[in-house]
Amino acid sequence: MKRLFFVTLLTMIMSAGCEPFEGYPDDGPGNDTEIPTPEPEPEPEPEPEPQPDGIKPFTVADTKDEGMAYVWDDSVIPEITIHMTSEEWNKLLKRYDEYQHNVDYFHADFTYKKGAEVTFIEDGGVRLRGNTSRRRPEGNGGEVHNASNPDWHHCHFGINFRKFHKDSDHTINGIRKVNLKWFKDDPCYVRELYCYDLFRRYGIWTSAFSTYCRLWLQIDNETPAYYGVYNMIEPIDDEFVERRVEGMFESDKGFLWKCVYGEGGMADLRSTDDWKFNWDQDNGVNYTYEFKGDEEDFAAAKEQLKDFILKLNGKGEESFYKWINEVCDVNFMLKTYAVNVAVGMWDDHWNNGNNFYLYFNSTDKFDYKVYFLPYDYDNTLGTSLDCGVQSDSGRQDPYNWGDSGILMERLMKFEDFRKMYKDAFIELADPANALFDMDASVSRITTWQNMIRPYVSNDTGEDMEINDQPAYWGNHHEYRLMDKGSNNFFKVKTQVIENMK
Repeated sequence: MKRLFFVTLLTMIMSAGCEPFEGYPDDGPGNDTEIPTPEPEPEPEPEPEPQPDGIKPFTVADTKDEGMAYVWDDSVIPEITIHMTSEEWNKLLKRYDEYQHNVDYFHADFTYKKGAEVTFIEDGGVRLRGNTSRRRPEGNGGEVHNASNPDWHHCHFGINFRKFHKDSDHTINGIRKVNLKWFKDDPCYVRELYCYDLFRRYGIWTSAFSTYCRLWLQIDNETPAYYGVYNMIEPIDDEFVERRVEGMFESDKGFLWKCVYGEGGMADLRSTDDWKFNWDQDNGVNYTYEFKGDEEDFAAAKEQLKDFILKLNGKGEESFYKWINEVCDVNFMLKTYAVNVAVGMWDDHWNNGNNFYLYFNSTDKFDYKVYFLPYDYDNTLGTSLDCGVQSDSGRQDPYNWGDSGILMERLMKFEDFRKMYKDAFIELADPANALFDMDASVSRITTWQNMIRPYVSNDTGEDMEINDQPAYWGNHHEYRLMDKGSNNFFKVKTQVIENMK
């Protein structure tokens, strides 16, 4: 890793086939879009929001990782440029046409700029990401890169700085991977970022970190194309677990599973059919239960998860109550799920058998603690569909959020668990806590939007401005986040919380 400061212009030797990079034009990367280079005038530091006893926000400092504190510090918007040769870029486009859901990495160099500090990484890996949101980043099927008239499209990227070189020089202060998501169908440019932030404000340390960034793509020595404002999210993997060992997971020697509505149907934790389970084979297939570890550990991990599912479904009420308290921090789990429901996450385990991780902190088949890790929060805060038992993610009864996922269904049968769940909602909605309260939420979102507003317009021609609307394809177009009227999502949900029995 080479760290330089902008005392002189940055000089970099590009990957094979590229001309030396001599710096961006004065008006910033991208010759078709006016993008101001200076950061907006900093706003006065807000007074710290009061936190009552028992609510301790989870911050990057809690990970005791300098790389986390550097990369996910949200006081400065980082600027990332992906540099690729036209040959490598065309390979990426061709592979997308062959198999849209491929997870292949392609060679790229990266410039990571944070304020005056610049890091250049040579020969890392970049790939496309997303399930239903995956897109071709340039042109139409069969087309190669058009240097004279490119047709750029927003898409999700995954970056692995260490993909081809396993050394510390291929990291950003030790961080080897980041996920870059465009604000798909989110004209407010805030939904997923708000949700992850709320989890962490409420002390949910199983949540990923995320922050805004600005993204450019440069092919050969062409003028970089400005892709706009992205959400940079911490990947959930073995390093995610390692950063949360001390005082949290307690051990990083366990088994991690990604659980989605995949090839084997819903991740509802009801069935132990063998074909629902597989390990991550880097083949682009979304397995219902995908083991994120080594193949040689898959059999033991599968037996552990199967045993958990069998007990989750088969135990009688008294036995289940005793067992779930032994293998799970139920109160923490219910606090996590209260945030999930508060933000209107309908595409989840309980309602749609989708979008969560499980981590077992031991390899022992019976002796472990299991943790629920929240994941994928772009379709929230009023963006929803008719799905499962739901037709309105704002007004749906929090006690009857779904009928798919067995875990929450069983927990809700116990009065003390229901009380924990309700108490979490009350804490979230209490204005004194400045968490989910409408005024506090609008204030935070306003600050974030003011940071990124000058940088939203981009060379794709897509998502060119911030608008207070849910996704166009949703079933409730009336919801708003910034307008404090009767259709404000935070206000509607708070009224539902106040009526919980």
